[in-house]
Amino acid sequence: MAGRVSKYVTNVKPNLFLIEHWIRDGMTDEQIAKKLSVAYSTFREYIKKYPELSAVLKKNKEIADYEVEESLYKKCIGHYAKEGRAFKVKEVYYDEEGRRCEKETIEIAEVDVFIPPDTMAMAIWLNNRRPDKWRRNANKEKLDEKKFEHDKDIDGKKYW
Repeated sequence: MAGRVSKYVTNVKPNLFLIEHWIRDGMTDEQIAKKLSVAYSTFREYIKKYPELSAVLKKNKEIADYEVEESLYKKCIGHYAKEGRAFKVKEVYYDEEGRRCEKETIEIAEVDVFIPPDTMAMAIWLNNRRPDKWRRNANKEKLDEKKFEHDKDIDGKKYW
C-alpha cells in the first residue's frame, strides 16, 4: 500500500513559476500557501525541506525588494521617462486641377518627459534611511514627556 502523495508534489512544485510572479506581485508566504490550498504551517515546512522552493522565494523576494527600492529612489531624485504623445500632422498637396488640398492625420511619437522628484517619496526614504534625523514627529516624544511632567506638577501629584 503506497502512502499519500504530498501536496508539495501536487500543489506546490507544478506552480513554482506562478509563485515567482505572486511574490513579485507582493503576496506574502501565507497568501501563497492559501492560494496553493496548503496550510501555512505545512508551507513553512516545505520551505525548509525543499531547496528549490526556498530558492524561488528568496530570489524573487530579493528582486521585488530591489525593484521597489529602485523605483522609490527614482521618485526621490526625479527621472526621465518615455511618454507617447499625439501630434496633428498636416499634409499639403495639390490635386490634378492644381487646387491646394490639406490632409490631417494624428501620429503618436515617443517623447522623453522629466518626472519631478516626489516629496512624499523623499520623506519615506529619509524616514527609513535616516530615522535619527528624519523620523516623523521626532520631537513629539520629548514634547509629550515635557507635557506629562508639567501636568504632574500642576496636578499636585495626586494621581501619579
